Amino acid sequence: MAGVVEVWATEEVPGDAEFTGVLRTPHAGPLLPTLGVVIGIGSFLVFTPLLTQLLVGAYWLATGRPGAFAETYRSLLAYEVPWGMVAAQLGIALLIPITAALVLTVHHVRPAYVFSVVPGMRWRPFLVFLAVAAVTLNGVLWAQNAIVGKAMTFVPQPGFAGFLVAILLTSPLQAAAEEVFFRGYLLQALGSWAPNRWVGILGSAGVFALFHGTQNPALFASRFAFGVLAAVLVVYVGGLEAGIAAHIVNNVSAFVYAGLSTGIAALKATTEVTLPDAVGEVVMYAVFTAAALGVARALGLQTRTAASGLGEARAVR
Repeated sequence: MAGVVEVWATEEVPGDAEFTGVLRTPHAGPLLPTLGVVIGIGSFLVFTPLLTQLLVGAYWLATGRPGAFAETYRSLLAYEVPWGMVAAQLGIALLIPITAALVLTVHHVRPAYVFSVVPGMRWRPFLVFLAVAAVTLNGVLWAQNAIVGKAMTFVPQPGFAGFLVAILLTSPLQAAAEEVFFRGYLLQALGSWAPNRWVGILGSAGVFALFHGTQNPALFASRFAFGVLAAVLVVYVGGLEAGIAAHIVNNVSAFVYAGLSTGIAALKATTEVTLPDAVGEVVMYAVFTAAALGVARALGLQTRTAASGLGEARAVR
């Protein structure tokens, strides 16, 4: 793999550039990121359903073809059985290799720059952000429930143990993959169109919210706000570590709480929320964002590429 990267990664990353400027390489023009975005979205729309269908097909055959395949597919994608969650989330996880291939073959830049300006994933800060996300997101949620007098009644759904295994094994991959594509590649690709960082921030957040399918305005606004705050974090932290941490904690917590109360299938089928619920979710994300920015400052994380554009400055890993 290292040899392949050396052959293809021929472009010099701009020196002293923030995250949104990484793909403004010497030979990059407006058509290159446009081509990359089209190929990336197209690849996602083709290969994600394909892998998901293959995994559902394996389940269908292994269980003795119970009924029509289309009905099994519908049931699994509704998260009525744990394998459906595995199939769907592993399909989304394909965004990680898709993104790496895009950055390397279209932009000729090292894929590690999608994770941070260092480049690469900074694992120690990620673990710190994971702890901060677990405390702030869950803490704010429970505080909000207490304020409005909303009590959670824990009655685990049938087969919750199987779902819990699926959640812990595949939800982190799915969350990380969405961050790598939407807050990594799209933020950099759309951000390369203009020097103003908000082009990439708002553009990537809009695409992220739209990709969640049918939803009412309040739910769309909540997801868009999450996308904006996560992208802001990437810019001011210099990488995806905080956004991945928040996305993992958010998704794992939501599925676990649903499995212990209303049911995971009911959560998967959610297409609308009330305005107060949407505001509460945005407040939750905003509290984490503020906390993460403080932590990043305390850790002294590198937020711009090395001055030469070639070297790798020392940074907390």
